[in-house]
Amino acid sequence: MSTHQGTDRTRPARPRTLPLTPPGWLLSGLRPGPAPVPWAAVARAGIALAAPLAAGFALDEPQYGALVSMGALSGVIGDTADAYRMRILNIAVPQLFGAVGVTLGTLVYGSGWAAVGVLTLIALVSGMISSIGSVASVSGLLLLLNAVVGAGLAMPQPWWTAPVLLSAGGLFVLLLTLLGWPLRGRQPERAAVAATYRALADLLEAAGGPGYEERRVAVTAALNQAYDLVLGRRARVHGRSPELVRLLAQLNIVIPLVEAAPAAHLRGRPLPPEIPAAVRELAAAVEEGRTAVPAPALPAPPDRPTEKAIDAALRYAATIADPAGPDPYNVDDRLGRPAALRVRVRRAVRDVTLSKESWRYGLRLALCIGLAQALVSLVEFERSYWIALTVTFVLKPDFGSVFSRAVLRALGTAGGLVVAAAVLAEVPRGWWDVPVMVVLGALIPAFSAKGYVFQTAAITPVILLLSDLLNHQGFDLIRPRLFDSLIGCAITLVAGYLLWPESWRSRLGDRLADTVEDAARYVERAFGEVPADEAALRAARTARVHARRRIYRDLSGVRSEFQRALTEPPPTGTRASAWWPLVVAVERIVDATTAARVRVNHGAPPPARQEVEEVTARLRDLAAVVRSSPHPAGARVTAADAGSGAAGDAAGGGVLDPVRQEVAAALAITSPA
Repeated sequence: MSTHQGTDRTRPARPRTLPLTPPGWLLSGLRPGPAPVPWAAVARAGIALAAPLAAGFALDEPQYGALVSMGALSGVIGDTADAYRMRILNIAVPQLFGAVGVTLGTLVYGSGWAAVGVLTLIALVSGMISSIGSVASVSGLLLLLNAVVGAGLAMPQPWWTAPVLLSAGGLFVLLLTLLGWPLRGRQPERAAVAATYRALADLLEAAGGPGYEERRVAVTAALNQAYDLVLGRRARVHGRSPELVRLLAQLNIVIPLVEAAPAAHLRGRPLPPEIPAAVRELAAAVEEGRTAVPAPALPAPPDRPTEKAIDAALRYAATIADPAGPDPYNVDDRLGRPAALRVRVRRAVRDVTLSKESWRYGLRLALCIGLAQALVSLVEFERSYWIALTVTFVLKPDFGSVFSRAVLRALGTAGGLVVAAAVLAEVPRGWWDVPVMVVLGALIPAFSAKGYVFQTAAITPVILLLSDLLNHQGFDLIRPRLFDSLIGCAITLVAGYLLWPESWRSRLGDRLADTVEDAARYVERAFGEVPADEAALRAARTARVHARRRIYRDLSGVRSEFQRALTEPPPTGTRASAWWPLVVAVERIVDATTAARVRVNHGAPPPARQEVEEVTARLRDLAAVVRSSPHPAGARVTAADAGSGAAGDAAGGGVLDPVRQEVAAALAITSPA
């Protein structure tokens, strides 16, 4: 869950450690994340998990209440979206898969090898569909999770009772999340757009200083989040929605300012404070939906391309942010708008059935679940469904590092068992479980925001308490659960990690080489031939914007992938640390290219075709070196060595000079020292 936050060009520092100090990849997982506590989700979780228990005790059916709370637990875990329509998908759709899973699991309960075959097949399907997207990922998780629970716990009869009760719990969470919809309406979308403006203000404030790159990453993340929310909502609205079109226009107009930021940074001097202050004022106007936005009070810009670009973009942004401004329908909403539903379904089916990665993930998960369930069939374990349950959580293929998750799962389970032991030993079963569940349920979203090990520690006592209400094992559950968790982690490490070379023989170099080649194509597109026809010129500009959005989104994905790899033990973590300087170097190359394009748009002479070809040829050479090298061989290059900002808007310097300097710095990383 937590990620490495290194942003400078040099390799992330590895502090000197004492002989008994835990390794860095483990410490990073044990360190709480910086995310704030989602208080609304905390309140919902406490109510959603405790209210069904209270109803069950009131009706003298505690087992039914426990099953509804189990369904609510899955809804609490899946309640991760901001927009209300996305919450419906994130919670309701997985509940359908969960109902199917628990039905299939219940049908093979106690059937030995038949349960092994059914759960193995369900695991294959779960792993394969997880690659489609976030909703499919949660759906696949719940499909397998409920199947494991249904096959391992005696469920009330008739067979449809368990799926109905579990689904009722998930839908109860959905109902609680939608209570604020009439009051907040489109507030999540507006808040996301406003957050993008605020992140941009921080970026402009840091231009020319040491904190620029970290804030640029934050802007990319904010843009991705805002576009996903607004365009996802737009795809589900038939016809024109003036408010959504206005939000999209306000989001699109951020793009010129984002493009101008690298040019401002390359100047090497801070911008006037009035500029970030004006952007923050626009953020407040967007979030509050003001009916009038005053023109920003800005100093007169010098006659240089960079300052002219920022001034023009900011003044135009003020007119778009004003709801009384230009026609809101005059906006290009093609910047990443999702395809039609039938097209997306066709693509998803194709990706699942033809993707090697999809089959590989599914087979890994199926192998581990099959081994776990086969072990249960051969050796008598107390409530042994917990072994397969552990495998399900640890080996969820799109959740990050398998190795570190296995270790952290064991540690988190041990911590959760300490809490569960105290509850089961000291709290009498009955109505006292309701206030206890309020507290334990509220801890799940609060701890989940801090990291995987904390989430595991919070979920473990909740599941144990609910299991005890179904099976009445009491304190005797504690030790078997710990052993089952350790066995599940061991199966995952061997059959889901060590037996699959791509788990520990990282393809990070190939992934990075692909990104360098994308950067070369971005340079070609940014400085391609200028069409004479006005329509063709507009199309070329739109294509450049699309290309810029794609490459920055891809860079964000690459950064996340490397940060996740940094939490792996050697050799993957060591290799990721060695390549990290080049990840940052590629980001700076793209920044320098964007800055050069902005300068050309505002009066700087365009580069000659030969210059563009020279830069792209060197980038492709760099990609070839990265693809053929197991690790970089050169000395570490600092920002000062790269000469960032040396060219700026200075007279006599070509617009591609900063790009060439960044490419040279990147090549130096891969060259022998």
